[in-house]
Amino acid sequence: MRPRSGPTVEHRVLAARLRMLRERAGVSLQAAAVALGAHPATVRRIERAETGLDPYQVRVLLERYEVPAEVAGPIMAGIAAANLPGWWHAWRDAMEPWQQEVIGIESSAALVRTWHPALVPELLRTPAYEEALRRILTADPPRLRDRHLELLAERQRRLEARGAALWALLPAAALHTDVGGPVVMAGQRTALEEAAHRRHLTVQVVPLDFPPHPMTGVPSLHLLRVPAPEIGDRAVLETAGARVDIIDEPAVVMDYRIRLDGACAAAPHPGSPLHEDGRGAGKP
Repeated sequence: MRPRSGPTVEHRVLAARLRMLRERAGVSLQAAAVALGAHPATVRRIERAETGLDPYQVRVLLERYEVPAEVAGPIMAGIAAANLPGWWHAWRDAMEPWQQEVIGIESSAALVRTWHPALVPELLRTPAYEEALRRILTADPPRLRDRHLELLAERQRRLEARGAALWALLPAAALHTDVGGPVVMAGQRTALEEAAHRRHLTVQVVPLDFPPHPMTGVPSLHLLRVPAPEIGDRAVLETAGARVDIIDEPAVVMDYRIRLDGACAAAPHPGSPLHEDGRGAGKP
């Protein structure tokens, strides 16, 4: 069994295929559980990628669903890889359970769209900015803070290394909120200016004198798209009180996507000049 560190996308894909094969075969959760000699909750956990994939259990389920060998073979062959811990497993001590799920999806996302109503979005933060912010907002001891910074740097590195697209929208107020002092903010501004010219990165800044837009009043939001038909888009909403909602309901995710599309369409085009007072239009 894979040590639990949040399922990888490979695990999620195999789990989703098992559910689809069961439904296609017209087999109920109860009937699948009888074949395993287990409780229906066990089958549900397998299909939700909430437990490691046991080769024996998977083989029994495939036989119960009368899956042909040409379909069952690749599934059985993929179990070992699906059970491997995600790269983020080494940082579990610095992560909340919800972060493991989010990073598990983010790590295979072809597109990440992000909005923050008051600060620079996490995936665009410099180490100095993030450290200063965590000193202000958390009571983390230095060791845990360092581990968090390592994890963020690795997320940023992997996102760029695999050429995933990152599209960030932020208010100009974020560039005028003093996080860590003038030197830290100058470094963050420079990093955003450089990031705006990278191939797979789009940065839009909403000016201070801009009218309300569809994302006005919406908490920090991330939209994740994985290029696997079995994995639907996810919306991650960070609300007050450190509450995080991971949303996979297609209609709700679509609503947030439409709102973000509207805000991005209304905002200044990426690369537009932004004056030092935060007025005018769009580039950091």
